[in-house]
Amino acid sequence: MKKIKTKKTHLINEKSLLVTIDGGKDTHFGYYRCPDGTDIKPFEFLNNRDGFNEFWEQVMSIYRTKTLEKIVIGFESTGPYLEPLTHFLNGKAAVKLVQVNPMHTKRVKELQGNSPNKTDRKDPKVIADIIELGHALSVVIPKGPAAELRRLTQARERTIEKRTALFNQLQTLLALIFPEFMRVMKDVKTVSAQYLLNHYPTPQDIVKLGLPALTSILRKTSRGKLKADRAKALFEAAQTSVGVQEGQSSILLEIKGILRTIEAYQEFILEYEKEMSTFLEQIPYIRSILSLKGIGEVTAAGLIGEVGDFRNFSTISEVLKLAGLNLYELSSGKHRGKRRISKRGRPLLRKLLYFTALNTVRKGGIMHCKYQEYLGRGMLKNKALIAIARKLIGIIFALVRDHSIYQENYLNVSYQYQEAA
Repeated sequence: MKKIKTKKTHLINEKSLLVTIDGGKDTHFGYYRCPDGTDIKPFEFLNNRDGFNEFWEQVMSIYRTKTLEKIVIGFESTGPYLEPLTHFLNGKAAVKLVQVNPMHTKRVKELQGNSPNKTDRKDPKVIADIIELGHALSVVIPKGPAAELRRLTQARERTIEKRTALFNQLQTLLALIFPEFMRVMKDVKTVSAQYLLNHYPTPQDIVKLGLPALTSILRKTSRGKLKADRAKALFEAAQTSVGVQEGQSSILLEIKGILRTIEAYQEFILEYEKEMSTFLEQIPYIRSILSLKGIGEVTAAGLIGEVGDFRNFSTISEVLKLAGLNLYELSSGKHRGKRRISKRGRPLLRKLLYFTALNTVRKGGIMHCKYQEYLGRGMLKNKALIAIARKLIGIIFALVRDHSIYQENYLNVSYQYQEAA
């Protein structure tokens, strides 16, 4: 199997045509540089089929004229606007797609004209300079189930962000008509809180409901977690509430709309997760990943969606770099800088690994002992969690590579097996 490595690539030689693109929503800017140093003024083309064909015809014209053997096409690894074009170019004969880190573009741009000026016509030249310096990364394009999992994970994340924004908006409105509600109920996201807001959103509604009925509702909706003391506190807060009553009906209408939208988002999230399960069944190594206690289907779907295919990487260092969990330090002379993670990779992948680390370091988790060991060595909690995240992605990579299932306390299990033999 051909390995796709996200590492520095030195691709430019005397037979290579270097083409770069600065992407935009409606239009892109293209640029090419020949091995003999001749180039062209950055040109504009539309983000549609006609524009893509125009761009490709221009590239192929110079490619054939100069009798070259390879076309290296590079762009910044940001935004969705270039994805249709990358799929259009992917798989074309003689084409090698690469990407550059936007941070590199920002730092190298002053070399062009000795000016920090940034324009759509300047950026393609800057990207070309970076690629010639050898600071380009291969483009990993997920295919099949992995591509579906990436889209589903991104859609789920966006929906969760919108839902969180609505919860924040809901709390703002409650601060107007029933400011004591959040002090008693603590979390507006709970089933009990949302039930009350749907049926008894104002202090007057709570008082009219009565303490016995309120106690029964809270006990039922919380499955026994909220008892009489919480109901009493909410009832007393409603009796003495300082919430405004002027314009209250309009606020209640908005709250009702927010709650309906939150419910719709909840349903979308469940649909996304159901689809994730369907596509996970098509991943041949999914059992290896799910064998890790603390990783569920949603997390596994996100990891595969972000990485693409773990089998396309040769070493764990490549995956760590993709996640932005690779380490660096700033040292000079006798000064030794602290080691930090680069954060130059995919942020959602880091987020998934961080929350997975949180799951596994709890008491009884597979990384609890290792986490406590890190803390015992004086490591800060956040840094210890990052170290656990790095270790987890290494374990996942090894499980997929070896087609194996995770065994907790592997050394002890292996020793017992040898004794029995």
